[in-house]
Amino acid sequence: MALDIDLVLVAVDGSDESQEAAESAAALAEQYEAELHLLHFVDNRVMRGIQTGDLSPETVAGEQQALSSAIREMLADSIPLSFSGATGYSTTKLGQTPGNIVLDVAEELSADFLVVPRETPSGDPDKVVGKAALHVLEYASQPVLSV
Repeated sequence: MALDIDLVLVAVDGSDESQEAAESAAALAEQYEAELHLLHFVDNRVMRGIQTGDLSPETVAGEQQALSSAIREMLADSIPLSFSGATGYSTTKLGQTPGNIVLDVAEELSADFLVVPRETPSGDPDKVVGKAALHVLEYASQPVLSV
């Protein structure tokens, strides 16, 4: 049975693992001639750094744009690329975790296939998307690839 995939959603957070996940998602989107959507996560520590002035929002945005540009270069011209952003956690919303956000965005966009990076062996607390992988694998209604 062949899969009917129109939209591939990949969650990225700036880690090497999420770059690999984005590259795998791009290959999958090309194989199925599907749209690719990058969901950029920004960790709360990064958000606090921006709010306190320790980090430049332009630097964070530049890193996200660099990844988007790299993925765009990998894709055939016929493959649409879209993107959105989210923070990884909320201090006011109990259910706003990386895994829940990926699933909510997937539902909102009617994504047909999800790609998430695996949790890093180092457990880097600044990289939130890997922490979402197990939750997404358990609860997604779409096929999931964890890279």
